[in-house]
Amino acid sequence: MTATANPKFTEITDQRGRVYRIGETDRDILGHSRVLMVILPWAAMMAISVFEYAYGSAEDTLSTAHGWTSSNTFWILSVWVFFQAGVAFPAGRLREKGILPARRAMMLGAVLALVGFLAISHLHSVFGAIIGFGVLGGLGAGFVYATCINMVGKWYPEKRGARTGFVNGGFAYGSLPFIVIFNYAFDTNDYHEVLDLIGVFVLIAIAVCGYFFKDPPKNWWPEHVDPLKPAKAKDSGARVSLEKNPPAVRQFTPMEAMRTGMIPLMWICLAFISGVSIFGISFEVPFAKDLGFGPLMASLSAGILAVVNGVGRAVVGWFSDLIGRKQALIVVLIIESLAQFGTLWAGDAHNEVLFLVFAFISGFGGGAFYPMFAALVPDYFGENHNATNYGMVYSAKLVSGLFGGGLGAVVIDAWDYTGAYTLAGVMGLVSALIALTLRQPGRPRATKIVPNPYPISREIM
Repeated sequence: MTATANPKFTEITDQRGRVYRIGETDRDILGHSRVLMVILPWAAMMAISVFEYAYGSAEDTLSTAHGWTSSNTFWILSVWVFFQAGVAFPAGRLREKGILPARRAMMLGAVLALVGFLAISHLHSVFGAIIGFGVLGGLGAGFVYATCINMVGKWYPEKRGARTGFVNGGFAYGSLPFIVIFNYAFDTNDYHEVLDLIGVFVLIAIAVCGYFFKDPPKNWWPEHVDPLKPAKAKDSGARVSLEKNPPAVRQFTPMEAMRTGMIPLMWICLAFISGVSIFGISFEVPFAKDLGFGPLMASLSAGILAVVNGVGRAVVGWFSDLIGRKQALIVVLIIESLAQFGTLWAGDAHNEVLFLVFAFISGFGGGAFYPMFAALVPDYFGENHNATNYGMVYSAKLVSGLFGGGLGAVVIDAWDYTGAYTLAGVMGLVSALIALTLRQPGRPRATKIVPNPYPISREIM
């Protein structure tokens, strides 16, 4: 271990060569507690949740007002998902190069989010809506999402799971007020006013939160936890979390992270399961209406999915600090896959109570894996390049957005809801099998101890 001193901080190097910058508190850097770097990203994530999680509830009115088909509206959302996920990697690179710092990314995201809502409010053309809402609105939401989720990972290296899950949860249950509005106070007579006002609200909320964003210095580590002796941390929560989720052995650049093979595996795993999740978000309400459950039941299922989806992210994030990130991820993937079969079964039985139960389970599993990946990436590859490394993994949503939304509609047309939900369940199980192969780069695998067939006490003839 080596150390480099500075009047304000000390840089120490562990036996594997990883550098930790200690001595500075969060208040020294920010002027206030780092808790604000959890609360503000959480609030901003709630503001942009209306894009994805409430869109399905607005689909009928949008189709009637603009003369769009059901396929039109789902492809608009699919394009939004494509650009929301696709911008994470370039935004991360620009952020780490100092070209697009966190505050600037948030301001840009706020303006583009407003443009997205103005587009679906005033443009009847499907192409115009795709460009305005899908492309520009998707880019804006992507800037906000990537900036917020990486902010938490940088400021909380020792108890990352619970806080990442909490912030990520806002991206789901924050949509609940908008789901209610779209189901009960949104029609062809007032859709201009409603969408315009939502756009202005999102602009203000994101801009105010983003104004206070600031990244910690490279290699920063909280001063109350000794990175060389995490097992002796006075904070029991940090001690358990670091024991179950040890820090990355060093700071991996994006190319180094790719060469470990773990980034591609995470990408494939996330592509499968996020496609399942997006399918559920997009078709929960249409499936309920198709079954004849009525608008109240449809809105209840959508509301339950959104709330439990968000709460599940926080709960599983906290749980992963206790049992390990990979273990928690596998559990969630299995739950989400089984929920698809359960939703189909309840629908075929026309059982409204069971449908709500599986909407609850599907909502829980359908979002909880996102903070697991967001926390696994810095766990495996470090915080310094996290915005870029996580951007590579999150770009899997580029593909899943297409087959979860637009292609999901195609599958339903061809195979009905039975085929679509069955396919979704199988994809979820495949993602769980892939997650079993994940391991932290640079740390030796646990080896099985095999007894010596010729113990020293045995006489060899």
